Amino acid sequence: MAITVLFFSILRTRTGLARETFEVTGPITVGQMRQLVIERHPELTQILPSAVAAINRDFASDDSPISDGDEVALFPPVSGGAEPGPTVFRITQEPIGLNDLLAELTLPTTGAACVFTGMVRAETRRGEPRTTTALEYEAYQPMAEEKMHQVAEEIRARWPSVEGIAIVQRVGQLDPGTPSVLIACTAAHRDTGVFEAARYGIDRLKQIVPVWKKEIGPGGATWVEGDYRPQSGDRHP
Repeated sequence: MAITVLFFSILRTRTGLARETFEVTGPITVGQMRQLVIERHPELTQILPSAVAAINRDFASDDSPISDGDEVALFPPVSGGAEPGPTVFRITQEPIGLNDLLAELTLPTTGAACVFTGMVRAETRRGEPRTTTALEYEAYQPMAEEKMHQVAEEIRARWPSVEGIAIVQRVGQLDPGTPSVLIACTAAHRDTGVFEAARYGIDRLKQIVPVWKKEIGPGGATWVEGDYRPQSGDRHP
């Protein structure tokens, strides 16, 4: 039977793979699957025993059976020492508190933080000029949070020196001058990619995180659609 194994975080870095197919005969458990993975990837010998396993997106123990066609994910504990740094991603109706977020991201080694904040404009001059009295944001929250996590993983893969990452999107009706989205990246020094990482974060959020906005103005209200269509690489590995 065929089993797809997904590698995340440091396991993906060590193997150089996001996914791999294993052909096995007969029944197999998660614990036995770990041994097969180690045999193929001895570089995981030290870290795989402590990795968390999930079968088809449900957490699994070592004695959990795996069936033909199942998808087994292997990743470090969601919180704890295996994480390179703190990660915050949330959809909220509350005001975005910059100082509180930075406090969540700051480590003893942190010496730089780059923050991008998107604001609600009262006037839009790009394209046809128009006045906005409010914006209403809506999100497909479960998927949006998963995609925020994906964006954070992509940032860490490209800029390993980044320590903390925050991705926050407000939803609901917001008045002009109100922060609507925030991307923050921290690192030991300013020349370690935090500027580029923050720019990448907001660009990717606009591409793959399912959030929409309605422009409300004197002439009525209109939902604003983007023109980006997700590519195969935009799916979570």
